[in-house]
This record gives sequence, C-alpha cells and structure tokens, in this order.
Amino acid sequence: MTKPTRFTDIAAAIIDLDGTMLDTAPDFHAAVNRMRADFDLTPLTQATIINFVGKGSEHLIRRVLSVDYNATQVEHHFETALTSYQRHYLDINGAHVTIYPDVCEGLQALREKGLRLACVTNKPIAFALPLLEKTGLRDFFTLVYGGDSFPRKKPDPMPLLQVFREFNVAPSQVVAIGDSSNDAIAARAAGCWVLNVPYGYNHGESVQNIDSDGIVTSLLDAANRISP
Repeated sequence: MTKPTRFTDIAAAIIDLDGTMLDTAPDFHAAVNRMRADFDLTPLTQATIINFVGKGSEHLIRRVLSVDYNATQVEHHFETALTSYQRHYLDINGAHVTIYPDVCEGLQALREKGLRLACVTNKPIAFALPLLEKTGLRDFFTLVYGGDSFPRKKPDPMPLLQVFREFNVAPSQVVAIGDSSNDAIAARAAGCWVLNVPYGYNHGESVQNIDSDGIVTSLLDAANRISP
C-alpha cells in the first residue's frame, strides 16, 4: 500500500518528547553517571547511554547496570540504582537540554490549524511536566502523559488509546510523531498515522528501518504535511 505524503481530516497530533522535541541526551548522561558514581562504577559515554534511551527509566537503568553486572546482580541493585538515578535526574532535569530546530514553529503551526496536541512520553511524568514548563513547551499541549501514567507504556498503545478517548477522535484523525520504533509500534497498534524524525534516539538503529508513514525533517515539516 502506498503511504501518503499528506494527511487530511486530522484533528489531533500525539508527539513524543525525548529525541523528538528535546535533545535530552546530556541530561541522561549526567544523571546516569552520577548514579554510577554512587556505585563506584566508571562513567559511560553519552553515545552508549543514548542507545539505552526510549523505553522508560526502568529499562534504562537495567541496561546501564548490565554493562557491569550479570542479570542476578542487576536485579539485586536495581531499586537502589533507580532511586539514585531519579534523585540525580530531578536535580539536573532540563539543565543541559536543547530544543530541536523548528519544534516551536511546528507546534505553533499545528495549533493554528486547529489540531489538539498531546505529549506522550515514556519519561516519568514527574520529569516530563517540569521539563516542558522549563523549555516553554507546556502550553502547547492539552494532555501530557508520562511513562508511569498508565500500567503500560509505549510501544503498548494504551496511552495513545486514552488520548483518542479524551479528545473524542477516531484513530484515523490522529498523527503520532516520534523518533523511535516505540512510537511507530504504538501507533500501528492504536490504528493512527505515524511520522518519524531522523535525529533522535532509536536504540542505535536506523530510523529508515521503522515501519512508519514517513520520515519528516522536523515538526514543522510534519505540520506542513497535515491538514484538518
């Protein structure tokens, strides 16, 4: 089936946070290595940590611990490490992030077209909301859901399905925009359209291999392809 280059009769967009709107890798790098210092472990490079990002804090910390520990040891240290990481992340949340080019312009264009916007991220909501406030992006979104807002997170479709219900829209009226296969898998399962940006964190894999409806250079590029 030919994938569309433009999307019509769209009423809402669901947008990912890390790697899609914000380059948060430096924050992850700082918080993870502060946690590792608490365990007397050597620092990891930012490139290594980026490959672990995208499936929530629990997955991130297990992957970080697995660099040095076997599976049994990872589970033994997990709760302490997660608590340490969360403490350090809250301390530096937003200190090192940058907004990707054309994010604000893209969000503004989507809003001017009358679309309702939801941010759905696997970042814990206690991290996501302050970060959106700090970067000036919070007011664009009617809904913000984090990785702990529901029993299941992306790539499960549960958060997206809740957005459909809250906005009272059909899946075919929604475009999800993200940087990773998590976003595409969740969107496919939920039945909505999905576009990927090429510059984020896709677990070290090529974004070209993702089953999506297209790759856009920016949120503004996405907005230009979407019509109500």
